[in-house]
Amino acid sequence: MKRNSILIYLFIIISIVLSCKSNDYIVYYNRVNEIDSLFRIASQPEKAIKQYRKLFKKYNPKNQERIKEYETYIKLADQYQKNFGGKKSLYKLIPLIAPYEGSEKNYFSLFQKYGIDSTEVKQRIADWKKGLNKRLVDSFSIAFIRDQAEGRRNPQRMEKNDRINAELLKWTFEHYGYPSIQKIGLIGNDGVFMPMHPLFSHMVNSKEYPYFKAKMLEYIKSGDCIPKDYANMVDRHNLQISKKGILYGIYLSYDAIVDTIKADQERKKIGIPSIKHSSKITKDYFKK
Repeated sequence: MKRNSILIYLFIIISIVLSCKSNDYIVYYNRVNEIDSLFRIASQPEKAIKQYRKLFKKYNPKNQERIKEYETYIKLADQYQKNFGGKKSLYKLIPLIAPYEGSEKNYFSLFQKYGIDSTEVKQRIADWKKGLNKRLVDSFSIAFIRDQAEGRRNPQRMEKNDRINAELLKWTFEHYGYPSIQKIGLIGNDGVFMPMHPLFSHMVNSKEYPYFKAKMLEYIKSGDCIPKDYANMVDRHNLQISKKGILYGIYLSYDAIVDTIKADQERKKIGIPSIKHSSKITKDYFKK
């Protein structure tokens, strides 16, 4: 009886440890970067498919801009006639492409191949939109208009608006968590474009900057905050405010000096591809 109790206890501990690992999306992003290199640089697509399949069993997939790991996995698996989960996996893809208005048209033939017609895709996207946080969508639609008021050429108004937006961001963190693309979308009311990186980029002068820096790192680990958005904010602060110099090589200016070896080390700590790998991803993206 005592031996059984010990085994049960060990099983619970192991389960907790494994669960904690699966919640750290920095591990996920770094694994994606490794797998992406397999097919993009090493030209081993079938090996990449196998590794992606293992990864997506442990983590709910993301579909990052330009790298598009989940989309890539499905397309490669379909191309090489490997099992990727069929309808079930394609249904997971729909909310990941839903924020990008009209992008679903590029996938209609793939969806139809596995028995999902365009009407169903459109309906699922409509349902996704209904599930967005209406209060946050309204608030951030206003915040993004406020952020760009007068083209940010009026210093007094710009400072005031940034302060108001800082208060909104902090309030959102405390009440709703990170305002991710799956919570507020990418297109707000009246077609307002709402990518988070410029908003956080303008928080570098805020007294709340240390708070944002700490919380955003937590949200990277939970999979809510895009690592590049965090790196962009930190780089800008280091370059313009603290004068510590570029850390990640994300926010650049004509006089910025980047230590690529150190930058790559820091990038890995938050799940961003190396500078060389990022350059390859960008080149491939613009080829398309």
